[in-house]
This record gives sequence, C-alpha cells and structure tokens, in this order.
Amino acid sequence: MATTFESARGTLEGTGRGYDISLWYDSKPLKIGWFSMLAVCVCWVTYQRLFGYSHGLDSMTEGFQRVWMGLWRFNVIGNTIFGIVSLAWIWTTRDRDLANLDPKTELKRYFYWMMWLAVYVFGVYWAGSYTLEQDAAWHQVIIRDTSFTASHVVAFYGTFPMYIACGLSSMLYAMTRLPLYAKGISFPLVAAVVGPMLILPNVGLNEWGHAFWFVDELFSAPLHWGFVVLGWCGLFGAAGGVAAQIVSRMSNLADVVWNNQSKAILDPFSRSESGSGSGY
Repeated sequence: MATTFESARGTLEGTGRGYDISLWYDSKPLKIGWFSMLAVCVCWVTYQRLFGYSHGLDSMTEGFQRVWMGLWRFNVIGNTIFGIVSLAWIWTTRDRDLANLDPKTELKRYFYWMMWLAVYVFGVYWAGSYTLEQDAAWHQVIIRDTSFTASHVVAFYGTFPMYIACGLSSMLYAMTRLPLYAKGISFPLVAAVVGPMLILPNVGLNEWGHAFWFVDELFSAPLHWGFVVLGWCGLFGAAGGVAAQIVSRMSNLADVVWNNQSKAILDPFSRSESGSGSGY
C-alpha cells in the first residue's frame, strides 16, 4: 500500500500537476483520429493538384475514367467500410448496465466523447469549408460535363461520407455510453449530426438544378441555400445546445464526485417522463 502511494505521489510530482491526468482521459485516440483524417485529406488534395487539369477536364476520356472514377470507387468502398466498422465497434462494445454507471466513469467518458466530436467537427471543416468552397471555385472556371467531376469525387464522395460516419459514430457513442443521451433524444445533438448529414442528399438537388436549371456557379444561387441552412443547423446545434448540455452535465458530475452531492441531481427526467421516448 505504501509503495503504491509513494509511486502515485511520485507520478503526480513528476507531472507538475496535483492530479493524475491519465485517470480522466488519454489524448492518443484524438491524435490518431485527427492526424489520420488530416493525412487522408492531404492525400486527396494532393491527388487533385496532380491530376485535376491533366485528367479531370473531360469525362469522356479514358484517363478520366481510370484516374477519377477509380478514386470514386475507392472513396465509396473505403467510406462504407469505415462507417460500418466504426458503428459496429461502438455498438458491440456498448455499456449494458448504464443504470449503475459510476459518476467518475461517466465523467471520463465525456472527455472521450468530446474527442469524437472534435474529429467530427474537423471532418465537417474539410467537407463544408475547404472542399466545398474549392468545388464552387473549380466550377466557376471549369464547365462540368458530368456530376462526377474531379472536385465532386473528393468533396461529395470522399469528405462528406467521412464526416457523416464520424457524426453518426459520435451520436451512437453518446447513446450507448452516456446515461443522459441513452434516456432520451437530444434535439441539439440530432441537429448537430443530422443537419450536416442531410447536406449529402441535398447534393442531388444541387446537381439536378445545375444540369437543367441554373448552369452558372454562383455562391448565392438558390440551389446552394440548402447547404447553408443545413450547415448552420449543425453549427447552432453543436455550438449551442450540445455544448450547454455537456457543460451542465459535467458540472453535475463534478459536484457528485468531489462535493459529495446526491446522485439525484444526475437524473434530468422526472419519474413520469423517464423513458426512451422523451426529448430534451
């Protein structure tokens, strides 16, 4: 016992903190997810720079079919596998006894959940900011002769499915490991995930409109309003509602863990409203 105490005290003194940060979270999952996504996106952008003008201007050429449709198939298959594996892992490793979850463990899980959200938001940046703005700029210069342009293959079939898989994984993580989200439906969380997710089907409307109605690529065109509305839906849902829920819950958990408050403050639902059908 004394040896263990001395070892723990030595660890705390060595880190210069009054607590052991490893008891609360390990940043390795965040670093792995963040840098892996960065590496994939950098490869996509580099691929565009190398083959965009040499093989991406005429969809009828053999080079286009080989270079860009090959990448399209890779993106579709890769993102499908990524999404299925992520969701399957989260579901199969879910907590089956959330009713007896220790507050300290729940507080620790919130740190890991915020890592999931951080990777998801990073993916939304690549899809909704970098590649989408790049797409509009590309089509202001290059007239599209197909919906599978060199820009679309990366944006709509690469970065979009990637962040959607991360968003759904983040939501499933919360619903299977955090009591607050297992007991009811969080409307801010749904908005933060489903709003940006619906941008992908909105792409179909966008492509139909550009093919038969509005050929010019203008940022303010009515065809693009859906991107803005759904994007802001995610922003307000995440930055407002989800952030408020996280701060409030972690504050209550901290009171229970360190201030010896009653666990009753951790139940946000009344007895008559408890159940999976409630929303907040």
